[in-house]
Amino acid sequence: MKTVEEFYDQDPQYEWERINRHRTEFGVTFFSLAEYLPKPRAKILDVGGGPGRYALELAQAGHDVTLLDLSQKNLDFARQKANEKEITLADFIHASATQLPQLPYEQYDAVLMFGPLYHLTAVSDRNKAIQEAKRVLKPNGLLFAAFITRLAPIRDTAIRNPHWITENRAKWAEIVEEGVNRAGKHTRFTDAYFAWPDEIRPFMEAHHLQTIAQIGVEGVVAGHEAAMNQADEQVFAEWVVLNYQLGQRADMLGAADHILYIGRKIDNRVVPK
Repeated sequence: MKTVEEFYDQDPQYEWERINRHRTEFGVTFFSLAEYLPKPRAKILDVGGGPGRYALELAQAGHDVTLLDLSQKNLDFARQKANEKEITLADFIHASATQLPQLPYEQYDAVLMFGPLYHLTAVSDRNKAIQEAKRVLKPNGLLFAAFITRLAPIRDTAIRNPHWITENRAKWAEIVEEGVNRAGKHTRFTDAYFAWPDEIRPFMEAHHLQTIAQIGVEGVVAGHEAAMNQADEQVFAEWVVLNYQLGQRADMLGAADHILYIGRKIDNRVVPK
């Protein structure tokens, strides 16, 4: 995970502002959290929460939030923002999603994983991350996990640089066939795994999670957000509700770049490594 850590250490401000560039992603995701989280004061662990956009909003809403991230620079940035906004987080922890050794069993009402599962390229590591999340969840606790779809990098390439697929055929084949992007001079992103929409639910349910919802968080506006980002709050709020509703249709999941999986821990059994 050193490559991923170094990528996010480079510019926490850029990651903080990413949500401004993808306003619908944040809006629909936060709407989903408000729908399914217990009422404040829930105890929440934000795993891979970066510079703390969700953690700070949830803490401000009255929840007890611990932020955990692989990037120390992200954590430092989040601490600075918390101080500026006079928001208190329960803790800032520098650790990997695959190993949470200092966190005790069954302590959290909800665990958020809005990054780790699409930066762990090996299925064994994704399995470890989910098992660690389940370990620290209370019985019947909720897991919120984000995935980037296999279609997202295809759309992004078509929009930004259509010639890239002919100039980097081997890398393109790896992304399309295996879902794996490896950091290098021919890619803007760090190590990543992109999932087919129909693989997410079976994968998560294999970990003995009860599926509550799957939501394509961009709804119908993936790649078409420029005007949405400029909309006033009332108009934007209506679009959030629409995209939240449409994003739950099975035939719409592939239209989004990110899919949010919401599942309930139903027992402590683990899947094979």
